[in-house]
Amino acid sequence: MIFPQIDPIIFQIGPLAVRWYGLMYLLGFGFSYLCMLLILRWRKFDFTPNDISDMLFYGVFGVILGGRLGYVLFYNASYFFQHPLEIPAIWQGGMSFHGGFLGVVVALLLFGRQRHKSYLEIGDLVAVATPIGLFFGRIGNFINAELWGRTTDVPWGFIFPGAGLLPRHPSQLYEAVLEGVLLLLVLLFLHRCKVVKGVVMFCFIGGYGLARLVVEFFREPDAHIGFLPGHVTMGQLLSFPMLIFGVVGLYLILRSRRRYV
Repeated sequence: MIFPQIDPIIFQIGPLAVRWYGLMYLLGFGFSYLCMLLILRWRKFDFTPNDISDMLFYGVFGVILGGRLGYVLFYNASYFFQHPLEIPAIWQGGMSFHGGFLGVVVALLLFGRQRHKSYLEIGDLVAVATPIGLFFGRIGNFINAELWGRTTDVPWGFIFPGAGLLPRHPSQLYEAVLEGVLLLLVLLFLHRCKVVKGVVMFCFIGGYGLARLVVEFFREPDAHIGFLPGHVTMGQLLSFPMLIFGVVGLYLILRSRRRYV
């Protein structure tokens, strides 16, 4: 299939341009807020709607700053060190989930300390909201025709502009489904079952790590990085520790729960 020509700018008024990529971020934050309010109706967490709004503000700041710095440091450090004025140009694309994850962790640790909130409750709330942002973010990648997959002969392969004449896996959509839709459904189910605090958070961390490890087998590595030693990608290298951390954290939470039942 030929990739449809989609203008990255939805509309423009003078110098002000509204881009699909930015719209995806706004939709992700908006629906994440509504999702966290839904969780408050299901669970007795020590949060108010105002707390959620403030926490989202911290999270937005953390994901944008961490996501951009993570991309700069993990994926293209040499280029950006030579062109530092391009680092803030997030409208051109180039965000790292792993950097955004670390940025959110730092921001929410500061929020929890300032508001004296349970870190496990914060983690469980943010965990269920994050797949929504991931879903819209990957749709934005697809619209921008970036981060495409490896060459393939499957009937749903796309010929992306700038990626040659061979069809490729729409790996952006694979990630939207696995890291977004499927992971969200699992976490919502766990919240609905009122699992022990911390379980949702660690299931998200491990679940994302596993999903990303799988998708990386279909995603084309960044051209300026390629494959790392062992024929692994940078995404796999950064995701494997998340999988291990999630599994270990889940084990410790459940073992601690059994100890005090």
